[in-house]
Amino acid sequence: MSKPFFIISLFLMLTCSVVASAEEQKIKVKGPITITSATLTADNKSHTALFEGKVVAKTAEMTIYSDRMLVFYNEGTGDVTKIEATGNVRLVKGTRIVTSQNATYYADEDKVVFTGDPRALDGENVVTGSVMTYFIGDDRSYVEKSRVILKSKKDIR
Repeated sequence: MSKPFFIISLFLMLTCSVVASAEEQKIKVKGPITITSATLTADNKSHTALFEGKVVAKTAEMTIYSDRMLVFYNEGTGDVTKIEATGNVRLVKGTRIVTSQNATYYADEDKVVFTGDPRALDGENVVTGSVMTYFIGDDRSYVEKSRVILKSKKDIR
């Protein structure tokens, strides 16, 4: 297989989610993942793809921006197993925005761990901490050393 054809095939594998039947696997990320960047470096031996320069990873439900994104994938299936995003990380999901310097997505646990001054915004409400863990499927978060500022009265119940 020629190198350009392989790189294109790898990119298509990474941008299309491979999902088993509902009985076999819970759908963790809805729809395909599309990743764009200034450059892509694929390493077939380590089963990684390094995206650098204005990286944008989009799914149907959320978008993650960063300076650099290292994607780990399963050799046999091409499934994404882990994503390490570094530099000016920003996750946008609906009205929520989470920013940090680093974020790691763990596919098997369907969670994202934010480190490096993580900050979550939802309207005027702000949550900060040392480490934020967002459980995507459950739509819940765990924050270490949290500080919460609630400004929107409609969200206080």
